[in-house]
Amino acid sequence: MPFDGLFLYNVCHELNSKLCQGRIEKIYQPAREEIVLIISKPGKKYRLLVSANAQNARVHLTRQSSPNPTMPPMFCMLLRKHLEGGKIIGFHQPGLDRVLDIRVDCRDELGRPAVKSLLCEIMGRHSNIILVSKPDNTILDGIRRYGHAVSRHREVLPGQPYIPPPESHKINPLEATEEDFREAVMSGQLDDQLAVAMQKALDGLSIPTCRELVKLAGLNANMLLDHCGEHELRSLWQAWQPLATSAREDQLQAMLVCNSRGEPVDFFPLPAVADGKFSYTASRANEIADMFFSRKQALEVINKQRNLLLGIINKESKRIKKKLALQKKSVVEAEEADRYRLYGELLTANIYLLKRGMEEIELENYHDPEAKTIVIPLDKALSPSENAQYYYKKYNKANNTRKAAGKMARLSEEELQYLEGVKTSLDIAEDMDDLEEIRQELTKQGYIKKPAEQPGKKRAKDTKKQIKPLQYVSDDGFTVLVGKNNRQNDLLTLKTAEDSDIWLHTCKIPGSHVIIRTGGREVPEKTLLEAAALAAYYSRARESTNVPVDYTLRKYVKKPNGAKPGYVIYEKQRTVFVDPRPDAMQLV
Repeated sequence: MPFDGLFLYNVCHELNSKLCQGRIEKIYQPAREEIVLIISKPGKKYRLLVSANAQNARVHLTRQSSPNPTMPPMFCMLLRKHLEGGKIIGFHQPGLDRVLDIRVDCRDELGRPAVKSLLCEIMGRHSNIILVSKPDNTILDGIRRYGHAVSRHREVLPGQPYIPPPESHKINPLEATEEDFREAVMSGQLDDQLAVAMQKALDGLSIPTCRELVKLAGLNANMLLDHCGEHELRSLWQAWQPLATSAREDQLQAMLVCNSRGEPVDFFPLPAVADGKFSYTASRANEIADMFFSRKQALEVINKQRNLLLGIINKESKRIKKKLALQKKSVVEAEEADRYRLYGELLTANIYLLKRGMEEIELENYHDPEAKTIVIPLDKALSPSENAQYYYKKYNKANNTRKAAGKMARLSEEELQYLEGVKTSLDIAEDMDDLEEIRQELTKQGYIKKPAEQPGKKRAKDTKKQIKPLQYVSDDGFTVLVGKNNRQNDLLTLKTAEDSDIWLHTCKIPGSHVIIRTGGREVPEKTLLEAAALAAYYSRARESTNVPVDYTLRKYVKKPNGAKPGYVIYEKQRTVFVDPRPDAMQLV
């Protein structure tokens, strides 16, 4: 994910070609460290996103819109005051630094022509967005303010002069000669990897970009600088030259890397060496950045909600485990019930031998095959019959405790199994709709409190979206359905599936219900094993191998009365052992 100087160079060239002479119509600040400029040109409007977020710092055009706060933050109001209505003069990047200078022709407080610079510094945790007046280079404000207590190099405070970030003293590879290029690369430490040595010497290139350049040159990506000779340097230069020419002519296309599901997972400012596990798409830098970061931010939102629900489940699991330990302890203690019953029986059978005031008595245990004797403690303040009744009462109490604690322990174990199943549903949830279904399920089960109703305001209803389980098609033409959570599992197994369909589930492992729609046909072994591989993947054992998966006809699957969502019992099952595979079949 190298939003490095070379990638910014590509972005800058495209912005200059599209947005120069555009007018800034509106400015928003949807997040604490992110602003959006709405820029209009005849017949078209653009959204320019600028972010100083430590993990997602960037500048690019975007098609995504985000909700804005009711009250705009102070920095947003300042930008509106100075920049709204202004015309963009151009975008400038000093060398290959990760700094973009957006020059705007606008008006000052007195209505006189003025020029302002919106400086976007993309430097990880040191990223910033700073508004500077020209030509005196005075800071009007920054989205992050700090003084010399934070940085000895400069202050970012209103009224202070703008000082650029420290220079890197690297050479610009777009302007370097072959000799300069070689000398810069070979000036590094010999025990560094070649890609690391290049990154230390060449401006604007991140280590991932350098590694891709090394692979484009036909060299080993992990090669050490010490092993680099004349041939390797020549190959590097020959690989770099056409890329540098394309960059200078604004023809260099960036590369988006997607996984098997078509989701963006990485990008590079130059062509990348293809890996069979991923797909690669060449396009303009702004479009690629928008696709990648839109997906990344969506995943961050999903993971935040996922972790919130996971925290609730972990808290409840911890509470139930403590309760289960006490219940099991009560069961163990209640095992004394049989001994109390024996004492009562022996005392009743030998009551003529008991006298008030005795502290114990030794009696023959007629239940013992060897007729061994047993010593029974007595309360000397009680009569013989009262001593016998005392042990009967203790027996009844212990026996009731054993039954109640045993039942509660079984319920606690079932509840733990249910929560483990919800964890699995969280693992395989792909979007906010999936997580919303899980949240509603947990709310219905009482693990999440329902929001208090406000007077005069209608309570939002739970979403009733059409449940859509994952749908696959086997090579043999069979449709295979996979539930993604307990709500879907119930509907899939109990409502959707026919009696003749095949039902699959991991053996004694929380996971999804999988249905093979047979249509009355006999299912080939290949389809059965592929469906079992999906069942193993969509389970708690997805990282394991040789996972046991049970399968049976749907008509042999029942849901007990009062059981929690997703819980069923089944019979006449068979078991196969498979390795989890998400690509076992084609996803529809």
